[in-house]
Formats: sequence, C-alpha cells, structure tokens
Amino acid sequence: MAGCNDRKARVIHAPSRPAIAGQISVFLAGTTSRTAGSDWREALADAMSHLAVTIFNPLRRDWDSSWREDPTFAPFREQVEWELDMQEQADMIVVYFGPGTDAPISLLELGLCARAGKAIVSCHPEYRKRGNVQVVCQRFGIEFLDTEDDLVRMVVERLNGLLRHAGEGR
Repeated sequence: MAGCNDRKARVIHAPSRPAIAGQISVFLAGTTSRTAGSDWREALADAMSHLAVTIFNPLRRDWDSSWREDPTFAPFREQVEWELDMQEQADMIVVYFGPGTDAPISLLELGLCARAGKAIVSCHPEYRKRGNVQVVCQRFGIEFLDTEDDLVRMVVERLNGLLRHAGEGR
C-alpha cells in the first residue's frame, strides 16, 4: 500500500465531473454492498493508489435511498447519466459481483461493456447469477476471476501495461 505522499491515483465520486486530460481511467462497477465488512472499491482504489490513473467511483456520498428511481427525478437521473458517461469514458471497467445480491444494475453494466473489450470481472463463488456472468465473459473474452485478491492483482497488472503503453508507466 502506498503512503500518503506516494498517492498518484485520483478518485472521482459521482456526480463530480472534473477534466481528466489524457489520464488512464478505471470505472468501478459492481455490487454496492460491503463484503465481509470491507468495501471492495476502497480496497481496489488503495491498491491502485501508486498508479497515475483516474478512478471513477459511482458511490455517492449524498445518496438517499428514498430517492425515486424515476428519470424525471433529477438526482436519480444525474446519477445514472454520470455512471453511463464515465463508463463510456473509462479505459477499463471493473465489475465485481459479490455474494448475497442479484446486483441487477451490475449485470446491466456488464452487458453494456461486454463488447468493448475493456472489462475485467470478479464473481464471488456464491453470487446467485454467477453462471450468467460466466457465459457472458466466455462469449466476449472477458477476464473472469473468482476472488477480490485476484481482481486487485489483475487490475494493477493491466493498468501497468496500459501505462507503459501510454508512456506514463514505471
């Protein structure tokens, strides 16, 4: 883990839209529930902190679970449009499917990015729709991983490759 002074990655939470001017970017799609008391997004962002990348984290600090899921409700629409825009902009989309949820939005996110060739998927062995996710990943040649540790390792490895290719890596 990088120290405070070693942090190069920038995390952008919804609904912020700062310019990222050519920096490699990663969108963190997937289960919003904490797993085993930890937040997979925070753990992954910490593992990427030493890399000069932008991390799009859709978790919104001011989210209110009472908000209507209705396109005419401005905060909801803003969130969904932010997620769609950042997924399109991202160089890599990480999708994590945790246990104990169907994660319908995560399935939608995987479907939207499957053909783009920029997804990496981790699917907990107890995820209820694991078979569906496996078939989609096999069909589109998407890296399919079983554990959060494997996900962290693969994401960092791929980002290092992208950064080297872009001339920004170590």
